[in-house]
Amino acid sequence: MVLGLTTGLTIALGTAPSAGYPPYEPAAAVPAPVTTRGIGVEARIQEIEQTWETDYTAFLRSPSGLPPLDGAAVAATLAELNTQTGYRLGLVYIVPEADGLELVLASPAAAAVQYWLPDVPRSRFEAEVDNLQRQILRPNSDRYLAPAQQLYQWLIAPMEADLTARRIDTLVFCVGERVRSLPLAALHDGQQFLVEKYDLGLIPALTLTDPHFQALQQVDVLAMGATEFTTLADLPAVSVELSTVAEELWPGTIHLNADFTKPALQRELAQARYEIVHLATHAEFQAGDPDQSFIQLWQDEQLNLLELRDLDWQTLPVELLVLSACQTALGNEQAELGFAGLAYQTGVRSALASLWSVSDVGTLALMREFYGQLAQSQGGTKAEVLGLTQRAMIHGEVALTDGQLVNSAGQAIALPPSLQAPAANLDLSHPFYWSAFVLVGAPW
Repeated sequence: MVLGLTTGLTIALGTAPSAGYPPYEPAAAVPAPVTTRGIGVEARIQEIEQTWETDYTAFLRSPSGLPPLDGAAVAATLAELNTQTGYRLGLVYIVPEADGLELVLASPAAAAVQYWLPDVPRSRFEAEVDNLQRQILRPNSDRYLAPAQQLYQWLIAPMEADLTARRIDTLVFCVGERVRSLPLAALHDGQQFLVEKYDLGLIPALTLTDPHFQALQQVDVLAMGATEFTTLADLPAVSVELSTVAEELWPGTIHLNADFTKPALQRELAQARYEIVHLATHAEFQAGDPDQSFIQLWQDEQLNLLELRDLDWQTLPVELLVLSACQTALGNEQAELGFAGLAYQTGVRSALASLWSVSDVGTLALMREFYGQLAQSQGGTKAEVLGLTQRAMIHGEVALTDGQLVNSAGQAIALPPSLQAPAANLDLSHPFYWSAFVLVGAPW
């Protein structure tokens, strides 16, 4: 949909390598987008909010009863969040259409902007998304760079001048089908990954997102998980992960293996003392109805996406739900809705989950760094903490050395013997290991 005609722009990108990978030639620039600013775009924002609020609440069988926000209300909410957090947030809507790609940027104290790219129809866009998703799953290859650069040209470059002029440092994405399972952190401008330039978050719709900021400082963590499974792969690093999260870095309570059951989870949540719930286990966002997506508990017990709501999270103080070993059926609309709608469905303010199953050691590396950064953030946003974590991995500050995992603070822990050989040649700077993890729901 095109609302008007003004002059667009393109950004010339460099070719310097990042994270030790050889450079690619910059992706071919598309013709300048058609740009529109002002009141018409504010009305378009309300249309998008209405559409996606309906999509999510219908799929999750959880009507919100909330009127969709328009552009003015979105800008006011972002302005209040800027004041609360000290960060400058920009909200980016991405809407693939049959005849082109629509981008909309909303931010405080400046007119909303629509960028229309008629040369990027949905078929072309989805082919490039498929390519990136396929290539990034190969942790020993840099072939992901070509689609990562092309997608950057389409999704970020058209608005980069406005992002710079508005001094945006945090991008909150509110996106359509196929973009919800795109590893946005791994988009690449020819010199840097997107997460090296901005902190990032993903929301289903601002209408469905808690607009209040609360810093996480020295709160209790409920850490639960399993190392052994009957039909799924074992996760031997989970015991180390739980002790790291809820003993070494944060105060908390641990339930492992036979203690990881629905009654135990209900019993602990009933105490209403935990602001972080960390579940280190298999979880799958699958095609079909939300009851097909699940979190695996001990043995054959599962908690599906609809049953999560029955735990009554909305009456609890939980700020962050972490699923540290989950995966999503990439490219499936229902799986994407379940993934991106996780925080809304549970009633927690934010959730950290992964688009694909990362290696056991890679997950431990990211989680250990994330909780270490969170402990030191002193009032920062969750998006900032995840960004710091991913940048530390990109720059080689989180590494595997002689059977030990070293974090950015130089602290080392020994890996279980069964994991030392498989971990010997892992390059944790590759986006396979860090770009799968996405903050959904309120990133502040």
